[in-house]
Amino acid sequence: MGDSLGYLYYLGNEMNSVLETPVLVLNRFWQPVHTCSVRRSLHLLCIGHAQVVQVDGEEKFKTHDLAGWIRHSAMAAGAPMIRGARIALMVPKIVVLSMYERVPRLEVRFSRRNVFLRDKFTCQYCTRVFPESQLNLDHVTPRDKGGRTSWDNIVTSCFRCNTRKANKLPHEVGMHPRNKPFAPRWRPLFGLQENGLADESWGQFIRPERDETRLSA
Repeated sequence: MGDSLGYLYYLGNEMNSVLETPVLVLNRFWQPVHTCSVRRSLHLLCIGHAQVVQVDGEEKFKTHDLAGWIRHSAMAAGAPMIRGARIALMVPKIVVLSMYERVPRLEVRFSRRNVFLRDKFTCQYCTRVFPESQLNLDHVTPRDKGGRTSWDNIVTSCFRCNTRKANKLPHEVGMHPRNKPFAPRWRPLFGLQENGLADESWGQFIRPERDETRLSA
């Protein structure tokens, strides 16, 4: 984790799992820009590039540098902790960067895995959930009929449905996607909420509703 956290020690698979838990990252204007691991957030805290945002108590949303977070952690009861030889730190949930001013990206990069995440690993024809290894991408309008490889023409399908539909139009085989394909707007929650990894404390900064999505041109 770097020399800056050399005074902490981490033991066991459970602690390693905690260190990989996602943390919401805000820019200096308190806009969500991405997520990082607890491990990375503590490194940023220790080198002075970020402060931890307090998410509960009377001083909710107060920010803490390393010294302040150590003091606040000492008063916490029952919160998840990372313990070291001399100190214990609460697991941060939100950090705000000290200098970073860039605004969030507005679009999700088009990729195979991001299509699966958008469709929640669900075949859009038989509506069954499959592991990623058993999924494929399907052109709703086949390429040989003018279909594009884009967010609004690609859906997740299982191997069986993909083979059955082949290069036919939906009405030709009676196979219509469960949901109209769309281009999701980028947000730090993309791919996390579907897997139950987003924290409730992020709600003040994130609006994950579907109305934040748009169809690509």
